[in-house]
Amino acid sequence: MSQVVTERNNISLAGLFPAVPTPFNLSGELEYRRLRSNLERMSSEPLSGYLLQGSNGEFVFLDRDERVEVVREARSVIPSNQLLIAGSGMESTYETIIMTNHMTAAGADVALVVTPHYFKGAMTAAVLENYYVDVAAAVELPIMLYNVPQFTGVDLPVEAVVKLALHGNIIGIKESGGDVNKIARMVRETPDDFQVLSGSANSFLSALEVGAVGGIMALANIASGPLADLMQCFQEGDVERAAQIQRKLIVPNDAVTAKFGVAGLKAALDMLGDYGGSVRSPLLSLTYSERNELRVIMEAGGLL
Repeated sequence: MSQVVTERNNISLAGLFPAVPTPFNLSGELEYRRLRSNLERMSSEPLSGYLLQGSNGEFVFLDRDERVEVVREARSVIPSNQLLIAGSGMESTYETIIMTNHMTAAGADVALVVTPHYFKGAMTAAVLENYYVDVAAAVELPIMLYNVPQFTGVDLPVEAVVKLALHGNIIGIKESGGDVNKIARMVRETPDDFQVLSGSANSFLSALEVGAVGGIMALANIASGPLADLMQCFQEGDVERAAQIQRKLIVPNDAVTAKFGVAGLKAALDMLGDYGGSVRSPLLSLTYSERNELRVIMEAGGLL
């Protein structure tokens, strides 16, 4: 393990960040023009920035050059006052360092590094701590940890996060496990300048209540206004109003995450007049009946 650095990078991660989908056409080819137009539309919304190449970006289906080009294209239209967080995690330390350096060159402000997981039985706390410290020590880009056990099968322990939070180039975590108690422990046991963000819109208010500074969420692509209102109400002390907004967003969020997944999020973008487009094989786009079901949910949630 490389030496731990204690001086923290001062980038603020507070606020809302949509986990941006990667647009493809029916042939599975990347639609960079559509990506740019979607981001240009969102630039006027109450967002602190964007995550490119997260789980909703289908990063596991892109080759290395595509992953970097998506970030480069996004940077060309994202205003300088909004952050570009780029997923750069690979399975090996060596490849993650290379990919993170490519993301730096492509214009990313922060790298989001998912837990390696192919050899999940070997991914002990000690292994994960070594991995993240070695990556953070070898790159210039500030690092966010990314814990998403529902996809990786690996759950980054709080104890490991507490140790990693001492490294000056590890500035925060996107916690997508949905365990608010875990988020509370992270906030309580890490330094004050280590930033915890919720990865789930369903528990966004609860995460804010225990000290999260914001959220990186799929739902922010289609409901940034209500999510921003929720956050503002919470900050102003109107928790009852924030809870009302939270309750109304639960079913739409379930639809574009757990129920229909990336295909549902892309279909929702199509319904809103943006470009969602196709998912990349082997994922399947929604059927006609699924789209109708999603439309009903969106309308009931006040998003259409």
